[in-house]
Amino acid sequence: MDWTTKQVLITGADGFIGSHLTERLISEGAQVRAFVMYNSFNTWGWIDTFSSRDKEAMDIFSGDIRETDLLKQALKDVDIVFHLAALIAIPYSYASPSSYIKTNVEGTLNLLQTGLECSVEKIIHTSTSEVYGTAQYIPIDEKHPLQGQSPYSASKIGADMVAESFYRSFNLPVTTVRPFNTYGPRQSARAIIPTLILQMLKDTTIRVGSLHPIRDFTYVGDTVDGFIKAAEAEEINGKVINIGSNQGISIGDLTDTLAQIVGKEITVECEEERVRPAHSEVNRLLCNNQRAKELMQWQPTVNLTEGLAKTVNWFEEHQHAYKSTLYNI
Repeated sequence: MDWTTKQVLITGADGFIGSHLTERLISEGAQVRAFVMYNSFNTWGWIDTFSSRDKEAMDIFSGDIRETDLLKQALKDVDIVFHLAALIAIPYSYASPSSYIKTNVEGTLNLLQTGLECSVEKIIHTSTSEVYGTAQYIPIDEKHPLQGQSPYSASKIGADMVAESFYRSFNLPVTTVRPFNTYGPRQSARAIIPTLILQMLKDTTIRVGSLHPIRDFTYVGDTVDGFIKAAEAEEINGKVINIGSNQGISIGDLTDTLAQIVGKEITVECEEERVRPAHSEVNRLLCNNQRAKELMQWQPTVNLTEGLAKTVNWFEEHQHAYKSTLYNI
């Protein structure tokens, strides 16, 4: 695909994955419109850290995906939409379930409806491996049952089903990309890898939740490559595509690996407030990425050790951007 001919809208461009995707598309020469969450401080999340050159190369649109009028303005003359805007923290979804429905389900509905009205060429909708819940079999392919084990995962299941319905009902060209535990620079401190790294950089006593769950981690650069390839691929409208490494590691082993990279002897303490409710904990996630390989020629290029080392180096230089002593739900 010749990205220099494409007008692109990225919702959630101010966030973790969205900011990396924004940088990548600017480098590809796309005309990028970055949809960021409106706030009275006029801050743009991680886009505030971009170079002046990159900021000048894109159009910043402040708004809220819960508001259809703003989306109509944002989608004007857009060819391709990458929809990443969402509420993502699982612990906060226990405290405020309705906000997840409003943003993740209703916000996605608004985007899809507006995309249909504006006749966009393609929409890449972002799912999450959390929708699978605890694996009933491994590796998890796209046919695995969906299980709402938290209000967050339930809201993302709802959003995924709305996307599917718009493809089936209105032939909307939408593809659902389902990343497995993306990590890397700029990730929120409420995620496990930043939580561990930031604590290790400050102290030798590390506070965590459950150590037994197994996760499949993918470096953010590889995830971004998956989004790009999904937009470029043909014949995948209406499909769900897993993006993951097909490698699993327990949180306990992950903690030990990070301690070795940081170079510290640590003591691990399990805190009750960090432990999910028993029926809500997702005990095992392991990706089957065969569909991504076959339909998009995508596969991860950064192994876990290399990716963790890059991530540790970045957090060492950006500790000031985080409240590392606080538990962030």
